[in-house]
Amino acid sequence: MIRSTGRAAALLTGCIAATIAVAAPTITSDEELVPEVRHERIGELVTQFIQKQHYNQVAVDDELSSRVLDGYLEALDGNRSYLLASDVEFFENYRYSLDDLIKSRPLDPVYDMFKVYRSRARDRLGYALELLDTEPDFSIDETYQFDRTEAPWATTEAELDEIWRKRVKSDALRLVLAEKSWEEAQDILSNRYKRVLRRLDQVKTDDVFETFMNAFAHTLDPHSSYLSPRNSEEYRIQMSLSYFGIGASLVTEDDYVEIVNIIPGGPAAIDGSLKPKDRITGVAQGNDGDMVDVVGWRLDEVVDLIRGPKGTVVRLQIIPAGALPGSGEKEIVLSRGQVKLEEQAAKRSIIEVPRDGRNWRIGVIEVPSFYRDYRALSNGDKDYTSTTKDVRRLISELEAEGIDGLVMDLRGNGGGHLTEATALSGLFIDNGPVVQLRNSNGRVSRLDDPDPVARVAYEGPLAVLVDRFSASASEIFAAAIQDYRRGVIVGQQTFGKGTVQNLYSLDQYIKPEGDKGYGQLTMTIGKYYRVTGKSTQHRGVDPDIALPSSIDVEQFGESVRDSALPWDTVRTARFSPGGPLDDTIQSLTSSHSERAKDDPNYRYLIEGIQEIEEARERDTISLNVDQRLEEREAERTRALARENERRAALGLEPYLSLEDIDEDERPDILLDQAAQIASDLAMMRENPAPPAKTAQVNH
Repeated sequence: MIRSTGRAAALLTGCIAATIAVAAPTITSDEELVPEVRHERIGELVTQFIQKQHYNQVAVDDELSSRVLDGYLEALDGNRSYLLASDVEFFENYRYSLDDLIKSRPLDPVYDMFKVYRSRARDRLGYALELLDTEPDFSIDETYQFDRTEAPWATTEAELDEIWRKRVKSDALRLVLAEKSWEEAQDILSNRYKRVLRRLDQVKTDDVFETFMNAFAHTLDPHSSYLSPRNSEEYRIQMSLSYFGIGASLVTEDDYVEIVNIIPGGPAAIDGSLKPKDRITGVAQGNDGDMVDVVGWRLDEVVDLIRGPKGTVVRLQIIPAGALPGSGEKEIVLSRGQVKLEEQAAKRSIIEVPRDGRNWRIGVIEVPSFYRDYRALSNGDKDYTSTTKDVRRLISELEAEGIDGLVMDLRGNGGGHLTEATALSGLFIDNGPVVQLRNSNGRVSRLDDPDPVARVAYEGPLAVLVDRFSASASEIFAAAIQDYRRGVIVGQQTFGKGTVQNLYSLDQYIKPEGDKGYGQLTMTIGKYYRVTGKSTQHRGVDPDIALPSSIDVEQFGESVRDSALPWDTVRTARFSPGGPLDDTIQSLTSSHSERAKDDPNYRYLIEGIQEIEEARERDTISLNVDQRLEEREAERTRALARENERRAALGLEPYLSLEDIDEDERPDILLDQAAQIASDLAMMRENPAPPAKTAQVNH
């Protein structure tokens, strides 16, 4: 029977259980996992913040409670591999009472649910370890459903056993395909499952509380969150990793450490191999150190392995983003170092586009983030580094070298300082509003070009290249260029993050008890809107000319999150846009489409994306070793054929194998397309079409 301490929780459980005849799961004793009084105080304070400060001023009521339960279940067992349907049915007892617990009551039911999950997880992992006693038969034709997020909950332990039999077999087969012997695979998996068990046993009362409070916060929106005192410090360590390790932010997801984002200017960004959503399976020290399997490790333990002295080598074994479970892993070699501002800074280059007997020179400015050296600025240094100052200088240098058009490359730019987004927009438009901000009270303020007297830095043909990872400040800039009709936006629909967050250290509002603090709350307090009044939230910025991308909009972006705040509008700000671009965009799109038909690089890109999309449609994988080897060889054969088809069309010698391919020699196809579009703009400006004839009307 679930133990329930605290009169309110006991009464609550008794009343609901009387109307829903579902037996409580039997679990092992976990005396140490009980809520503390300070958790009630935190819950009460967070509730007050949410009701008064959150952008939506959400009511903490039964409706919210229902969503919190769903979020908590997803946090505990999102892939539906541990809990039974009967467990979930019993948890329904708490569906409409969690709001009352958060406000002021003991959180025993929250801990009881976690204990059920932990008991089930221990059973599953114990069973997984038993399975390792016998080598699986990899000749049997059967499949493993690796994505169970939409699958029904298992109704019996026998059904869970079958799920886990296939999961263990899939884990083992991936290692066998990586040329591990069964004994080696057995040892790796045994250590892995035991680590997960140890991690379960190391869970503290604050960890359970944090998981629940994040389920609560994430029902409000994807960017509101709670960190326990220990993980507030861990967050600081992660940020330290971002700037003194490999230059990446990490998170734990389903026993894997996953890349959240790549910090511009860091070792990972400079190398270019590591991508968001890549999963780290192993870490090795130096050029020849043994690869340590880190699946199932705590995040801080993996961080400790990745961090190290500046200039030393760390090797990461990863499963690339979007790859099917069991797909081949790849190894990335990085040299540890500090993120350097000069590496993070905007860079320039020139692409020559041959057209009509001449080379059109298209300047490219890559902007990895919106940065500003506030420390230098506060010290009175007039030469402080900033995105806007750097881009103004680069534009001047490019114009001195003679360019016919300009591409601003914002791909992968996740944002940065808002002031820089408005200031950078001011380099291309006359003075006026750039973005609007609405707070939780409904007040709308507008942010203008911060330097309205400065002249426009560039007035020539302009294309802004974006992708799904262009977010926040990048979207503000792209939206301003589009709304003022100053240039054309090319690429992919942007991320759609149009919200503003504030960080609250709860220790400032409640006096800490002894050495235990209260953690921190990140909460959404506002939304950004374009000068047209349309929000960038959820929908992002749609390109004027769409380019293909391997980034899946169904997997990445604000709209993927169920709790994302909706798109909406406010009043249009007063601003003076340029002339209509509809005819120009139509002409540019037509020229691009015609040109793409005969472009071998473009065809190569499209075919590669189609193969990736076909793989994404699968939620099962074969557990037959011969079939998997055939699939892998077929995939390699197709990849080599596609590459050589591209090279043949370009008059280049074919490769004999995939290992011969030099990734650095491959063109940046999307940037080349953007440069082509910018050259079209330049040609149209140099040779404008005659105005359409209109009939004279006498009044």
